[in-house]
Amino acid sequence: MDAIDKKILLLLQENASISVRQIADEVGLTSTPCWRRIQALETRGVITKRVAIVDPQQVNLALTALVLIRTSEHNAQWTERFLATVQRFDEVVEAYRTSGELDYLLKVVVPNMDAYDQFYLRLIEYIDLYDVRSTFVMEQMKHTTALPLDYV
Repeated sequence: MDAIDKKILLLLQENASISVRQIADEVGLTSTPCWRRIQALETRGVITKRVAIVDPQQVNLALTALVLIRTSEHNAQWTERFLATVQRFDEVVEAYRTSGELDYLLKVVVPNMDAYDQFYLRLIEYIDLYDVRSTFVMEQMKHTTALPLDYV
């Protein structure tokens, strides 16, 4: 990946709807070579998808919960069942397996506390969990989907 590819990625991370012509102008290429570079980044899996980012407040998802999970089971069967469970809930927008004291971290978005309680009750119907703790976001101080490219 060279400096032009990095610049293309920076532009697309900021605005995925920017035209190839605009990107080409910004990086000093014509449209065709610029399009080929974008295609190559997609083919190599550097660009995994292009999406619209929706404001949660505008779609009635005012409450964000970080759900901290510990399990007493650490085997492939349980992990597969947990993954299948997490996949069935649209409210779970991010899920991580972690090291240290916690085993999993979920980011859950819902309209309000009642909706969170309903989510929680459905979650524990599907899978046994040793310990579940929820932290509710009071203020989002930073949010970006753009990755730093200084390490490329």
